[in-house]
Amino acid sequence: MRGARRLVHALRWAVFVFAAVAMNLPVLATLVTSFKSDAEIAANPGLLLGEPTLENYRGVFAAGARLDIGSYLLNSVVAAGIGALLPLVLTFPAAYAIARRGYGRRVLLPVILNLRVLPLVIFALPLYMMYQWAGLLDTRLGLGLILAIVNLPLTLVLLVNAIAEVPFELEEAARIDGARLVDVLRRLVLPLCAPAVGVAFVFGFITAWNEFLFGLILTTREAVPVTVGASLFFSAGGGGVRWGVAAAVMIVAAGPPMLLGLLLYRRIGASLGAGALKG
Repeated sequence: MRGARRLVHALRWAVFVFAAVAMNLPVLATLVTSFKSDAEIAANPGLLLGEPTLENYRGVFAAGARLDIGSYLLNSVVAAGIGALLPLVLTFPAAYAIARRGYGRRVLLPVILNLRVLPLVIFALPLYMMYQWAGLLDTRLGLGLILAIVNLPLTLVLLVNAIAEVPFELEEAARIDGARLVDVLRRLVLPLCAPAVGVAFVFGFITAWNEFLFGLILTTREAVPVTVGASLFFSAGGGGVRWGVAAAVMIVAAGPPMLLGLLLYRRIGASLGAGALKG
């Protein structure tokens, strides 16, 4: 009996490892390629790594002013930060009004959710013309604002469901004790919704970081995000694609959101399991 249990346990781990490797195979292949020289990539394009080298990463960070990976990363951090924080500020009062008062539940909430269903490319031309008139083209603020709009629907849904799960009796007790609505929101509702706020921030930051379309359309030089800037390395220096450098810059570009997700995955899982995505 004990041998059978060990066999079942081993099979479960084997299936888990196989599934993990299969789902992350592109990432693993890119990571391994980033540590190979051009000669080894040509001779051994598989997952086996013969002589690791950091030359590709040196090439990424020493590309010069024309391809400044540091500026691309900073642009993405600023724009993604705006795109993740601004929706929280805008939607928290609206989420409270929807969850507690029912305002906008039949009209506002469906309209905002349907905005995320539409393909983003249909907003490209009017946004470009609007940004050109407002002087927001090729600015971190302009890119962050449109990324905030992209994140509004998911953030609103997360906060509406989180606030709806806060016992209303706690708010009534606070109001009886003389607390104002602002105090109730700031000192009671917001702390109790902190896990959902964290989940909304993480998802919003990752979504904003990975956005490529608006970064390509609305930036040209000063505010180019890393998703667009990384694509410029594929043909840097001429002579075709340098796959090692391309793989290295992709790993660098994917690093911050991957690290953020790994650091907070336990909190995200617990929040989702507690019903942050309920309904």
